[in-house]
Amino acid sequence: MSLSGTLSGPLRRKLFLRSFLLQGSWNFEQMQGLGALFVLSPLLRNLYQGEKLHQACARHLSYFNTHPFIAPLILSGVAQLELNKADAEDIDEFRQLLMAPCAAMGDAFFWGGVRPFAAVLAMFFALHGSLLAPVVLLVVFNVPHLLVRVVGFAKGFALGEEVVDFLARCRLPDLAIHLKQGTLILLGVLCAGLTYSTLSVAGLSSDWGWGIVPAVFAVGWLARQRLSPLLLTLLLVAVILALPGFTDILERLIL
Repeated sequence: MSLSGTLSGPLRRKLFLRSFLLQGSWNFEQMQGLGALFVLSPLLRNLYQGEKLHQACARHLSYFNTHPFIAPLILSGVAQLELNKADAEDIDEFRQLLMAPCAAMGDAFFWGGVRPFAAVLAMFFALHGSLLAPVVLLVVFNVPHLLVRVVGFAKGFALGEEVVDFLARCRLPDLAIHLKQGTLILLGVLCAGLTYSTLSVAGLSSDWGWGIVPAVFAVGWLARQRLSPLLLTLLLVAVILALPGFTDILERLIL
């Protein structure tokens, strides 16, 4: 595909900065549609005048709903298609094609992968009383977030419709799985450390920590039996409270 349209640097920067405000206005009919129009409106005013501008704005005020961090990739691709004078039907089809996959990949990668990983990593610092904990959380979460925004926005303009192939090559679902696996490993290390420190404070031998292993397998088995998470949580709390000497251990930890 030949990309004939070009966009000036200042206007491109304006579109990118506006993409951070995509979710500034929501409604149940168009979802992020008004935000998408807000992002693209400087370009549309540059390309159209009069009635054609009204028609272009009406086209882009249609339903739009995707992950906000990957939205710049879609919107910059739409902007490139507008610059290339593509048919309105092709532009709408491009939007519809990418919205749902980007929403699913973004949710899995950022909400299910990056955010828990950043939170668990920050907990290591928080448990040691380090003030770096919130810094670690914000840096580990926002560096990938901003990188995806910047690269996606640039690739949308550079590739146009071919950005679909680029998105497939990024393999975000696979990266999300690896991040979830890393989060589980970190949680295991964190739980082991907490168990050891708790037993030490309570004056108990660390050998008691091995007693948690069967409990972990039992909880995992119950979870695989599709037991309600709320019921599982209540069951765990009840078992912990019923443990002999739990009150004494709790008092030692607090004092």
